[in-house]
Order: sequence, then C-alpha cells, then structure tokens
Amino acid sequence: MSARARLRRSAAVAFVSAITAGSALLLTACDPSADAADAKSGTAAPTRSTSPSAVGSASPSSSAGASATPSASASTTPTGSAPAPAATPSTTPTKAALNLTKGTGLTISNGTRYVVMDGKVVDFGTVVRDLTWSPDGKHAAFVDGNGNLQTSDPDGSHKVLIAKAPSGQTWSHPTWQVTVPDSIDPGRNNLLLTADDHGTLRLLTVPAHAGATPAALRLITSDMDGGPGVPQTGNLWPNATGSHGSAVYANKNDGQVYIRDEYTRLDGAAVTKGSQPAADDEGDIVFVRSVDGHSHIFERSVDSHQERDLTPRASADYTEPVVSHDGTTVAFRGPDGIYTVPAKGGTPQKVSDTVGLPAFRG
Repeated sequence: MSARARLRRSAAVAFVSAITAGSALLLTACDPSADAADAKSGTAAPTRSTSPSAVGSASPSSSAGASATPSASASTTPTGSAPAPAATPSTTPTKAALNLTKGTGLTISNGTRYVVMDGKVVDFGTVVRDLTWSPDGKHAAFVDGNGNLQTSDPDGSHKVLIAKAPSGQTWSHPTWQVTVPDSIDPGRNNLLLTADDHGTLRLLTVPAHAGATPAALRLITSDMDGGPGVPQTGNLWPNATGSHGSAVYANKNDGQVYIRDEYTRLDGAAVTKGSQPAADDEGDIVFVRSVDGHSHIFERSVDSHQERDLTPRASADYTEPVVSHDGTTVAFRGPDGIYTVPAKGGTPQKVSDTVGLPAFRG
C-alpha cells in the first residue's frame, strides 16, 4: 500500500473513531431481537467468546443472511436478487475444525449469532447477517434477525439500532462509507446498503447513528453529454472503500460492475462484466464472473484495467469475494468454507470450514 493510501486511511480511521464513539453509547443494554431469538431457539444466554469448536458451519442454503444475496451465494447465479430474511437459526452451531483467522483480520458471518474472528468465535447475542466493519475495525454493522440495520462493538456489545426496514423491504449487504473533511468534502460517516422493495432493488444511504432515516443513494441520471446515466434500479452489493468514500456495486439486470466516485463528480460508470464486487483502498476491484459453468473470482487493476482470474482451475462455485485493505489478500466463499488467495495470483488456501460471508476487519 502506498504512503498516500496509508495517510488517507489513517485520517479515515481517526475520523470514524471520533464520530462513532458517541453514537455507540446511544443504545446499549440488551437487544430485544436477540432475546426473542434466544427464547424461540431455546439457546442459553450468550457469552461474548467461545471456543472455535462452537462455530456454526451452516450450509449455503441454511445461512441465508450471510450475504447480500443469500440465494445467489448458495447458487451458481451470483447476480441473484436479495431474498426475504431467513428464519432465526433454531439449532446451536455445529463443530468446525478449521479456523485459521487468527491475526489475519478476516471475519466470517453465517446468518447465526456466532461470528468467526481472530481464531475464535464471538457470540453477538443476536442474528448477524452481512457483517461489515468500519475502516478502523472498531465497529461492526449488520442486518439483524428482524431485518433491521444495527451497529455494535466487535464483541457484539453496545448495539445501536440505526434504522428499521419498512414493511415490504428487505435490507442487505451494508458497507461503511467514511470520508475525511477537506475543502471539497464536508466529511461523512454513512452506511450504504441494498433495499429490495417488493422486488425492486435500490441502493440506500443512511447516517451511522441511532434513529437515522435512510434515503435513496444519488446516482447520475444523465452523463455530461446528455446521454443516459447509470441504472437507477437493479443495483445491489455495494462496497465502499478509501478516504473519499468511493464505492463499487453490481447491477442485476445488465450484469455489470459499476464504480461510483462522487468526490471527483464522476458519479458512476460500468467498468466490467461481473457481480458481487469489492475494492481495496487503492481501488483495485475483485468480483465474480462465470467461466465454463462455474463462478470464478477475478481481480481488476484500477491503473492498468487488466483482469486476472484468481481461481482459473475452479471446479466449484467461488463467490462473495472481499479484498484486504492493503490489497494483498482476497478471501472468498467456497461450497465447503472460506478460502484466501494472494491478490496477484497464487494457490487458494482453505482457512475455515465455516460457510458464510467473509469480511476484513481493519
């Protein structure tokens, strides 16, 4: 990672720490949705950390909340739409022998209350879907068992109810957008997410504080020459990164990956065919593309625009990629767990038996 990127990221970390420190205290104590889920499932009161043998290893079909498009992550169609929330898991997680996440910053959520991180399993005390992290790694954001947007500390404590999903909407795949104030940017601490409103997909933005009101994410409707802008619907799987809050997302209808950079007023454009995109702090993109009947993980350089298949010998579907902030490591979901591979190519390594959504914390 360049010195420029490190300076940007340090500033972003300081900014989000200052802003979120106050909001995290607004809603503490117990989470009502967690209590309801515990009563329904008959599980014991949560402890904050358990041994690795306690982690869930749900199959893709049973961990519907683990991704922005759970049906997509369980199938070979990575551009699937966001589904209705899954039922609260009713059984305790099964044993998972492999957990090589210690010291990597990699975390795994699988639609249960248990999150794999740092070689351990953390009980958040409530259903955790689509877990994502603030740039400093000090705050988690996720969709809870009631379909609402929450944030918390990394151990699941100090939960903050950011916003409740309206009736008929399914929320998924939040991502933190943090920008540093300067002469152009007033500074932001927002969460972007996907809303499935009775089958219509849109991107929303919401301030990362309790009781905030989501709004439609502004997307250009016409280009500088008066031509059509980017699609306003069918958008899903947002991922924001960098100190200026650039984001990538996919469009279900045209099968394209889009980039959004409102800082330079180049608000959006399609960059490649694919789905489920994520980016590192420098803007390099990883995404999913179908090759010979299987979903492969690709990497695209922001500078050269060259694309590399990181899983060229894939004999199964690999989906839901995420790239570390320094751009060196890509993690993704396989049918039997989570894998990592160097961003510049190499042999994928299985790091966990837990099937779920990977994310990098800090």
